[in-house]
Amino acid sequence: MKIILFGATGDVGGAALKAAVSRGHHVTAVARKPQALGAISANVTPRPLDLLRQPDAAADAARGHDLVISALRPPAGREEDLVPLTRTALSAARQAGIPVLVTGGAATLKLAGGSGHTVLSAPGFLPDSVRPIAEACAAQDALLEAETEAQWTCLRPPAMLSEGPLTGSYRFGTDTLVIDTEGNSQISFADFGAALLDLAESPRGSQKLTVAWGAPAPALAAG
Repeated sequence: MKIILFGATGDVGGAALKAAVSRGHHVTAVARKPQALGAISANVTPRPLDLLRQPDAAADAARGHDLVISALRPPAGREEDLVPLTRTALSAARQAGIPVLVTGGAATLKLAGGSGHTVLSAPGFLPDSVRPIAEACAAQDALLEAETEAQWTCLRPPAMLSEGPLTGSYRFGTDTLVIDTEGNSQISFADFGAALLDLAESPRGSQKLTVAWGAPAPALAAG
């Protein structure tokens, strides 16, 4: 499969890139500064592109590929860029006539337990420091819901997404946080990247999903 990956130098993008290469796919790795990719394999073609400043170039870059993966995340203080970045990814996929797999956020996922609250609406659930990106992710969800032409799938992380091992042991869900037997909702970047590639290889149509470790989580890597 020929994949174009937007946001290839981020934590999720890097994990998706590693998973794609390990499975034998060819990846065009798009980033503002692709030199940050470091050492790359023969299956990876770096491509410099600023999707905010060059949105029309995204469609040209996507042509000739089988799938767009958008692992875009704006830096702190620029959270409002998430919606236009996602809009560019959707437009690129639509114009290229290929599906797009979007990395979303956990903001609109319901809490396990049946309270009816979401990650964003539950009192005291989110620290103030992460509310801006959570609100941007809720707006991203609304953008996807309004998209009727591009064939998209959105994979949303659990409550905690962090460094950790590649276990290959995780469960998909739909609109509610997936938790393990101890009530934790978490996954490593490595396993989240692997889950993205599972969806890339077995598309499920336009829907929003989530994924997390479903068994007691392995110890997270220090640091």
